[in-house]
Amino acid sequence: MHEYLLFTLGVVPLLLMVFLILKVKLAIHYSVLITLALTYGLTFFFWHTPVTTLNSAIAYGALKGLWPIVIVILGAIFSYNLMQATRAMDILREVLASISDDKRIQVLLISWCFGGFLEAAAGYGTAVAIPIGILIALGFNPMKAAIASLVANTVPTAFGAVGIPVSILAELVNLPVHTLGGTVILQLALFNILLPFVIVCIIGGGLKAIRGVFGITLLCGVASLIPQYFVAIYLGAELPAFAGSLVSLIAVALAGRARNGKTDPAWRIDTVQKNETTPRSAGVLLKTCSIYIFIFLFVLLCSPLFPGVKSAVSQIASVLHFNLANGTTLALRIEWLATPGVLIILASVIGGFIQGASAGGMLRVFVNTLLQLKNSIIAIMAVVALATVMDVSGLISTLAQTLVNLTGGAYVFISPIIGALGTFVTGSDTNSNVLFGKLQTMAAEKLHIDPNWLAAANTSGATGGKMISPQSIAIAVSAARMEGQGSTIMAGTMKYCAAYIIILGLEIGLFYYWFMA
Repeated sequence: MHEYLLFTLGVVPLLLMVFLILKVKLAIHYSVLITLALTYGLTFFFWHTPVTTLNSAIAYGALKGLWPIVIVILGAIFSYNLMQATRAMDILREVLASISDDKRIQVLLISWCFGGFLEAAAGYGTAVAIPIGILIALGFNPMKAAIASLVANTVPTAFGAVGIPVSILAELVNLPVHTLGGTVILQLALFNILLPFVIVCIIGGGLKAIRGVFGITLLCGVASLIPQYFVAIYLGAELPAFAGSLVSLIAVALAGRARNGKTDPAWRIDTVQKNETTPRSAGVLLKTCSIYIFIFLFVLLCSPLFPGVKSAVSQIASVLHFNLANGTTLALRIEWLATPGVLIILASVIGGFIQGASAGGMLRVFVNTLLQLKNSIIAIMAVVALATVMDVSGLISTLAQTLVNLTGGAYVFISPIIGALGTFVTGSDTNSNVLFGKLQTMAAEKLHIDPNWLAAANTSGATGGKMISPQSIAIAVSAARMEGQGSTIMAGTMKYCAAYIIILGLEIGLFYYWFMA
């Protein structure tokens, strides 16, 4: 009875956070701070956690949220905002819009390939907002453009914002990032292949839309899947989404160019809507993409592929210690140069100069980005602090043990739902992994299951919850200029989300028991 009482008390903060965000419509940063305060009180009174331990956990978690999570997101959005300011993003849009006259190929290029690239480089809603805007400008139905872009912004989010969801999860639960990343991609491999077909069907109004583009749609999925897997297992979590989206973008663009002029009139983009653009020279394209090229190069140089460089930059670091009441400490290592966030900011500054930005102009963009993200920064720091308090107090262990006792081996099948819930509530794969990653690995330990499998299941499930999270829906409503129709967009997306999570849960459970148990 005592176990179930503690379980009920442990669930209360999570239910409160869901209630505040979804029902009260309270801002996420306020909701998380209130939840953190409640959790502090519950863990002190019912888990008998000393105040010293709780205070150290909050300080450690808040700083861990700031570095490396916030710095990565700040760098990613800064790079995107800078490209907006230099008009480089406008050129990229024009180039994409000129590749094919077939709306089915355009939706693959824009929502899947380019959207995946934006997710890899920036995340934070850019991969929903920008593709929707381009598709509508090309004459696509706003509702279909919104739903297609939301469905597309699922698989890439596992490695979004330069891989921060997977890299942070690996660090939090002490798992090898290469193994964890490879496992996530294996679990999502089916969706990498299926979702491009789903997107084409959404835009085309059914299965009939696949006729004539089956090969290029299959190519789109395969070309994104294979590079992701090999980059993840050999280089880590920072570059898989970059590699997958770039290879897929090139493959679909080449195939689309080859089909130009042969499109059935039923699928042809209206020439009135399609922008006729002057072909861009290689020099202009290199200048336009300079920020992303430098990001890719810097992150690559600091990857395991170049151990000498990685070792040298990793030496520039500080270690902070936070003492707990039991005599142990929480050690936070801050790498001042090797963290992807710093590399992204450096790349953005160099690329910004190449694109013609001034130092003063870049400083203004950086300050505006800080102001834009201020509430998200507070939310992320509070979420990591909350997860740390739940961990050191034993609350997560209580939840994991009771869930395993209640569900037994069936837990494997429902593990992705927990990840999806985390993203649905917080709008972030990273936050979902921070909240529930430790719970998943503790459950794996109690079930004698490979912890990589259930930690990956949390990330995989989190990608599904992304398409119906209130944050994503709000971004889609704004981008599609469909004010007041958020519930309609969510209803249109819900069936795809439900199918995604059900298929994923069956796949993860059956695959484990058939091949791994």
